[in-house]
Amino acid sequence: MREAGRIVAEVLDLLQHEVRPGITTRSLNTLAETLIRERGAEPSFLGYPPGSRYPFPAAICASINEELVHGIPSPRVLRAGDVLTVDVGAYYQGFHGDAAWTFAVGEISVRAQTLLGVATGALQAGIAQAVAGNHVGDIAAAVQAHIESYGYHSTRQYTGHGIGQNLHESPQIPNYGRPKSGAVLREGMTLCIEPMVLIGSSETQVLPDHWTVVSANRELTVHFEHTIAIVDGQPEILTRF
Repeated sequence: MREAGRIVAEVLDLLQHEVRPGITTRSLNTLAETLIRERGAEPSFLGYPPGSRYPFPAAICASINEELVHGIPSPRVLRAGDVLTVDVGAYYQGFHGDAAWTFAVGEISVRAQTLLGVATGALQAGIAQAVAGNHVGDIAAAVQAHIESYGYHSTRQYTGHGIGQNLHESPQIPNYGRPKSGAVLREGMTLCIEPMVLIGSSETQVLPDHWTVVSANRELTVHFEHTIAIVDGQPEILTRF
């Protein structure tokens, strides 16, 4: 798990230096897939879920502006002022790592900068609750409280999750909830905590490509995610970059 997380972190570290006006999300996908395979891993997202009617066609999700999650890389060119969420998964020697980060493309508005700051704060608040003996609801409530204290909305439709030999495992980790509810967190659990923040409403829609999720009001969105492990009772970030 640590090695899978390290590979994901390497990819995000590479891409944060490549995200700029004029580059396409398809180019970023190529860079990511190349690095994942060079490290002896496989892209977790490519062809996911196996056997489905509409398997995901790329190594990364690349979601721009109002696209909250699951954006498909394409020839679309990034422009100054955009925000781009890159979500990456890597499968290495039987285990998955998974993380997402929203990057500024060139100079972005103060409004966008504020949204990014709130979302990273929500991620930190959620991770801080991922200690042995707490509950999933403690993570969810901390994320929700942080986001809503700034007047933003957390998604109701999409969640964090357990991770390990499968990309998505129990328990689900919502971005809203009540403290002391849900599964008890135990030593050795590996989890993906992933706040998704929207302006004005939590409602979303799925585009006709069957994957890309956008804010229903087409307002700006951001998404951050780390894989963590509970080690000696405390959260260890496996995808820090």
